[in-house]
Amino acid sequence: MKSAKRPDWDKVLVDIVDYVEKFEIKSTLAYETARNCLIDTLGCGLEALEYPACTKLLGPIVQGTIVPNGAKVPGTQFQLDPVQAAFNIGAMIRWLDFNDTWLAAEWGHPSDNLGGILATADWLSRNAVAAGKKPLTMKDVLTGMIKAHEIQGCIALENSFNKVGIDHVVLVKVASTAVVAHMLGLTREEMLNAVSLAWVDGQSLRTYRHAPNTGSRKSWAAGDATSRAVRLALMARTGEMGYPSVLTAKTWGFYDVLFKGQPFKFQRKYESYVMENVLFKISFPAEFHAQTAAEAAMSLHAQLAATGKSVDDISKITIRTHEACIRIIDKKGPLNNPADRDHCIQYMVAVPLIFGRLTAGDYEDEVAADKRIDALRDKIVCVEDPAFTQDYHDPQKRSIANALTVEFKGGAKLDEVVVEYPIGHARRRKEGIPLLEAKFKTNLARRFPAKQQKAILDVSLDQTKLEAMAVHEYVDLYVI
Repeated sequence: MKSAKRPDWDKVLVDIVDYVEKFEIKSTLAYETARNCLIDTLGCGLEALEYPACTKLLGPIVQGTIVPNGAKVPGTQFQLDPVQAAFNIGAMIRWLDFNDTWLAAEWGHPSDNLGGILATADWLSRNAVAAGKKPLTMKDVLTGMIKAHEIQGCIALENSFNKVGIDHVVLVKVASTAVVAHMLGLTREEMLNAVSLAWVDGQSLRTYRHAPNTGSRKSWAAGDATSRAVRLALMARTGEMGYPSVLTAKTWGFYDVLFKGQPFKFQRKYESYVMENVLFKISFPAEFHAQTAAEAAMSLHAQLAATGKSVDDISKITIRTHEACIRIIDKKGPLNNPADRDHCIQYMVAVPLIFGRLTAGDYEDEVAADKRIDALRDKIVCVEDPAFTQDYHDPQKRSIANALTVEFKGGAKLDEVVVEYPIGHARRRKEGIPLLEAKFKTNLARRFPAKQQKAILDVSLDQTKLEAMAVHEYVDLYVI
């Protein structure tokens, strides 16, 4: 007979809550990177508003609903409850696969957590002002971002959810729940309850990220996860109970049911490592394992033009790459939609070789109809280089290397082009940040008149001004 005595809290849950509640972020680099992450992430959301497939999902659940003192959705006129606002913001920023990335045993996009963090902070800030109290500041948002990045990223370092078929957005839900629960002022016990609820929740399958079922849910799955996090934190605030051994319970716990009986492994303590080393997508809206391949393809496009060659002269392209790239985006056969195309390395190499560019619009049907793309895809072969795979997992390197060799009909070939680190990598920060800021300015110009752009930039590019600004005042700068 089994004992009905309530167990102690699983250590994984305790460590998460203790970190969020007690750890003080002192890293200047982490805060500076978080500010860059904030503007880049919001910019990605503004670009997504140009795509009807995204905007059709936005707004209140019931049309016409306006929430007094609700959270506002940047780039829109929506003012919503924090749960639905989190979904809106989360879906926007993830839609085009252009926000930040973390690569390890598990992959993911830690800035997905901004949906829940910003919506909750804005809602709390507006209600505080309405009650004559002090609002939250953007430093509170940056702190939440650093901690959510750290939780998601540190769990991902040694634990592969994709190998058991679970999507990485489970980590968005857990990280967002912990951070949002703290922002809401929950007690330690309530925070533990909330985080346990996130683990006990139903978890998303990866089926929508892989052929033959690749589809647009991969663009809103993280919005769904960060939104669910806000919902669970609000439930825990009412006193809803938690489940102390949600991970370790025999037969019924997460490990036994969903993780093949294996406990999580950890490489490091929660501090600010992930934010400091996060990968920015600056050059291309492409699955991150293809970023260096696309950069190499751009270089080869220029070489083809300089030698008077065209893609029609190519007989074969070899991509020397790492194992994760092959497992996720090495894809043959028909590509049925943009979600299929931005997860196919052959497509993401063919387009820049042909056109000398790779933009979000290049995944749409109009561009994909160009027969040269599929003809070139058929000539591309991926080969794993064990050294690239090793460097990919090396915590001192964390490279995402790809090397391209172009062979021509008749046997001639161009020298192999190798790119180990994408421009958004920590090793290329000095080169990357001016381009990241330029990307942000381009995205602001898509949505706002010059005066509004200037007002946003004046605050967003100044660390001191941004950190001191009330959350609701900053969000108001983005309102249409």
